[in-house]
Amino acid sequence: MSYCYAIEAMQSEERKALHKKYHDDHYGFPIHNDDELFGRLIMEINQAGLSWETILKKEEGFRKAYSNFNIEKIATYTEKDRERLLNDAGVIRNKLKVNAAIENAKTIVGLQKEFGSFEKWLEHHHPKTKEEWVKLFKKTFKFTGGEIVGEFLMSIGYLRGAHSENCPVHRQIIKQKPMWTKQ
Repeated sequence: MSYCYAIEAMQSEERKALHKKYHDDHYGFPIHNDDELFGRLIMEINQAGLSWETILKKEEGFRKAYSNFNIEKIATYTEKDRERLLNDAGVIRNKLKVNAAIENAKTIVGLQKEFGSFEKWLEHHHPKTKEEWVKLFKKTFKFTGGEIVGEFLMSIGYLRGAHSENCPVHRQIIKQKPMWTKQ
């Protein structure tokens, strides 16, 4: 079942509204800002083992705790920052996920120096199959398995499948020429 149909099946209006906002305004749309790309990666990593709804409810907490996803700031986080994050109820308090965010920020700073931006690094490696992307991400980043990488890339327009073709949002996304249309 696609995300489009899953929203329709939800019972609670509050849950439906939360998912609908993400579905209609974010999921599958290209992102051209490195900090926002990194923020999406942080959220996907933190979703592992949890529901996406939990992550959506905590998005503002993530933004606040992780310096609005500012890559350069997060790359300089100290042990004190790690402890702060592990004690912050506004985020997922998992040591592996917190460490991954900080280490991945450091990695992205290096990619920015080499390629000009995180987005240009992604573009440099496009197109790839999901399996090829997973291998690349596992080699490059911490805490990035198949589901995390697949959802991250689908959510930012690098892999197809975010929306069914008859979904009105799919047509909006096509107009923005996501990377998966540039095979």
